[in-house]
Amino acid sequence: MTANPWYREPWPWLLMSGPAIVVVAGIITTVLAVTSFDGMVADDYYKQGLDVNRVLAREARAKALGVTAVLQFGEDRRRVRVMLGAGEPAASLRLTLSHPTLAGEDQVLSLAASAPGIYEGEMRAPRHARLRVRLEDMEGRWQIGGAWITAEPGLRLEAH
Repeated sequence: MTANPWYREPWPWLLMSGPAIVVVAGIITTVLAVTSFDGMVADDYYKQGLDVNRVLAREARAKALGVTAVLQFGEDRRRVRVMLGAGEPAASLRLTLSHPTLAGEDQVLSLAASAPGIYEGEMRAPRHARLRVRLEDMEGRWQIGGAWITAEPGLRLEAH
């Protein structure tokens, strides 16, 4: 009886299949890692870390002033109205809407005063998500924040 050549036996192929699968999986993982960007890491993380004390000081000032605000979003989520309840009046306000994981969904809006204590502006309709909201005066003296679930028509912000 003659022996079959090695490539006709099942055992060498079975033993080589494990390492071959690992090599293919490694190549696929490398391609995915290089071609996709998840947006989780900020480019200026060091600067953001240095700004923490300034943010805390502005939040403390908002608390001392008793700043409150009610935000109302249009049905199509393309307009926002802010009614400033207490605090220093400002010519305009800055509203920042931040998505928790997708930096491309973040928006920074300038809101102009349409009446005393009422500010309005246009925005891109956000995805359905829970967004971090920050409201501040343009001079950077105070800021308040909270979270908004985009299915809700509005929210109330106050200094904590």
